[in-house]
Formats: sequence, C-alpha cells, structure tokens
Amino acid sequence: MSISPKDVLNKNKNLNKRIDVEKINLENVTIDDLRFNGKNYEKYINLQSLLENVSACQVSDAYNAISGRSGNIQSIKPINNQKVWGRIFTAQTDCDDWGTSALAIDAAEDGDILFFKVNGEDKAIWGELASTCARDNGIKATVIYGSARDLDALLYMDYPIFASNFCPNAGSALGLGILNEPLDVEDTIINPGDFFLGDESGIVIIPQELFAKVMVQSLAVKIKESGIISDIADGKTLAEIAGLK
Repeated sequence: MSISPKDVLNKNKNLNKRIDVEKINLENVTIDDLRFNGKNYEKYINLQSLLENVSACQVSDAYNAISGRSGNIQSIKPINNQKVWGRIFTAQTDCDDWGTSALAIDAAEDGDILFFKVNGEDKAIWGELASTCARDNGIKATVIYGSARDLDALLYMDYPIFASNFCPNAGSALGLGILNEPLDVEDTIINPGDFFLGDESGIVIIPQELFAKVMVQSLAVKIKESGIISDIADGKTLAEIAGLK
C-alpha cells in the first residue's frame, strides 16, 4: 500500500494538543468531530479541549438552557467515578442474557460507548470479563440500565462503568437481545449515535441533532462559571454575584 504526503502529515499531527478554554473555537463543529478523520484536526482538538474541561453538570445546564431538559437518567450512577464521553451504541435484552453483551462488544465500533437497557435487575449482564474485552476492543465505556457485577474488579479498572444496580449473579449466554435500535429509558429516547458524557456526578445524554448547539452553550457555561470563581476569589459572595444582595 502506498503512503501519500497527506498520510505523513496526519501521522505528524499531535492529537494530544489542547487549547485554553477561552481560546476554544467551536465554529462548524459537528458530532462527527468526536473522532479524528484525517481532515478535521482543528475541530477535533477544539472539541477535545472543551470536553476535557466541562463536567456533566455543565453539559446538563447547557442542554437545559436549549431544550428545557436535563439529559440525565438519575437511576444510572457512576460505578468507578471515571469521566468519559462519546457516541452511543445501544442494546436491549433481559437480565438473564449476558450473551447480548458479548455480541454488542463485537458489533460496536472503536470509540463507541455501549448503552444497555435491561429488563430486570436481579441478574447482571456485565462484569470484569466483559469490561476487559470491551476495553481491549477500543470501546470507551459501558452504561447499564440494569445490573453489573464484579465490583471488586470494576472499581479499579481503567474502564468507565455506569449502572443503575449491581448484584453477584448472572444469567446465561443467550444472545437474544436487540442491537443498535432506539431505546426508551424512563421516557428518555436514546438513539444510536447520540452523545453521552458521564463523570462522578452522573450521566447526560444529548440527541445528536442538538450536539453542536449544546457544545457551544457548554463552553459559555464553563466560561461564565470560571468568571464567577474569579469573582469569589476577589472577595465577592455568591449571594452578591447572584444579585440577591
């Protein structure tokens, strides 16, 4: 296979470069810029610079300002307190079927976040072995509206897990679930390709069609809050800043 000059230039690009928050430019950024494709270097770097600096709280505030919704599913909590973001690959199955988890790992693309809607919580569909396999396949995280297990391992793994419950027992490798179809979780519609961000505070899901607007608003929220912190450092009280005094 021949190597073009463009290939050489792309290999020399520093994908770990980051931009100060006040200099971030999100003009024409889309959800596709979450991945570097060889042509979107500046958009990719600006977007990564933002996402490394904003929290689930700030993104939720931004989404609420645009849509009047939080994007949060409160029953899903962080298991090992790691931050992650990316596009969602959906799956749905029953709690006695961990085989669908194995199929989802194989079907998802590098950089995806697996989101499972599980019917029932009395058996776990995810644990240490699935996390190890998913991580090694390039999947960024797993989110479960249902139960995980093996917390003795998951708590210390370099692989983010979010779940609504946990238990020690599992079902069987049935593989009877549905992959990459829309989900309805507590009246939140989650489509394949939607945006997910999770951290210690919880999770936020943003419809892909609103991604760009929410990112711009998230930057505004971050800059505003940074200004408030500076005002507090200068001696102002929060009540004064909020106009209560």
